[in-house]
Amino acid sequence: MNETEIKMALTVDEMMNIFGQNDSYLKKIEKGCGVEIIDRDGELRIIGEAAGTRKASGIIRQLAQLSSKGTYVEEQSVDYAISLKQSENESADEDNDNVLLEIDSDLICHTTSGKPIKPKTLGQKQYVDAIRSHMITFGLGPAGTGKTYLAMAMAITAFQKEEVGRIILTRPAIEAGEKLGFLPGDLQSKVDPYLRPLYDALYEIMGAERFMANMEKGLIEVAPLAYMRGRTLDNAYIILDEAQNTTPAQMKMFLTRIGFGSKVVITGDSSQKDLSPDTKSGLEVAQTVLKNVDEIAVMNLTSRDVVRHPLVQKIVKAYEEYEKKEEAKKKRKNSIKKQYKN
Repeated sequence: MNETEIKMALTVDEMMNIFGQNDSYLKKIEKGCGVEIIDRDGELRIIGEAAGTRKASGIIRQLAQLSSKGTYVEEQSVDYAISLKQSENESADEDNDNVLLEIDSDLICHTTSGKPIKPKTLGQKQYVDAIRSHMITFGLGPAGTGKTYLAMAMAITAFQKEEVGRIILTRPAIEAGEKLGFLPGDLQSKVDPYLRPLYDALYEIMGAERFMANMEKGLIEVAPLAYMRGRTLDNAYIILDEAQNTTPAQMKMFLTRIGFGSKVVITGDSSQKDLSPDTKSGLEVAQTVLKNVDEIAVMNLTSRDVVRHPLVQKIVKAYEEYEKKEEAKKKRKNSIKKQYKN
C-alpha cells in the first residue's frame, strides 16, 4: 500500500467546530475515508491511500468553509459530506468541494427561537429551488427528508413578504389503523390529529400567537382535503400533505381548485399509503398524467436527503432495498405465470 500525506492548517475555532465532541466527527471522517488524521498544533496530517486522503481533505475543507462562515457544524452535515465524497467519481474535480457552502447559503427564514431554516442536502436545495420557480411542485420521498417542513417554511416566508394573501394547508383524513367514527368529538376534533404535523411546523416557524391571530382572520387555514371541494383558491400558498393517500378523483379535484396568483406544493411518500390495496393513489396517477405539463416540477428526494437521526437514514435505506427485492420477486413470479399461460 502506497501511503500519502496531506497537511492542512486550521484555526482553533474551526477545529472546535469540526472535530465534534470527543473528536467524534473526526473519527467518522477517518472511518468513512479509511485514513488516519493527526492534529499537531493546528496542523492536520491526513495519512492513507491517495483516494482516501483526497476525500478526507475535501470533507474537512468543506466543513472549514461552513465554520468560517459562522455556521455550527452538525453531525448531519458531517455525514452528508462523507456520503457525497464516497459517491464521487474518482475523476471528479474539486468543484464539488463547494457543495455544502452552496447549500448552506440558501436561508429560507428563521424560527421563533432564531434558528435558521435552510436546506441541508443537495436534493433539498433542488426541491426549494423548484418551489421558487414553479407554480406546482411535487415533493416525493421518504420520511425525514423535509418535504413538508421546507414547504411550510417557504409558504410562511411568502406570506410574511405579502407575496400571497393566505396559506392553506390540507391533507386527506385517511387514518392508519383507526376509524374516524370511533374517535371522540366533532369532525374538526376527529381530523386534527392528522393535521398535527402541519400545526407543529406553524408554531415553530411563526409562533403560536401569530398563528392563532392569522387563523382567526382566515388568513391561515388548516383543513382536511374534503373541505376544498367547490372552492377556487386564488392568491394563496397551498400545501397538500400526505398526498399518497388521495384517490385519483380527489387529486383531480384539488388540482382544479388552483386559481390565479397561487403557489402549490404537493408532498407524499408512495411507500406509506393507507389506501385499500385495490385503490389507486392519486399521487401516482398525477405523476403519470402531468409529467409533460409545463410549470410543474416533480422532485424525488431519497434516503440521502434524510436529515433526522443517522439511524433513520439507515432504516429508510434498508426498507428501500427490501422493497426493491420484493418488487423484483413479484415481477419474476408474474413473468413465470405468463410463461405457463402461454
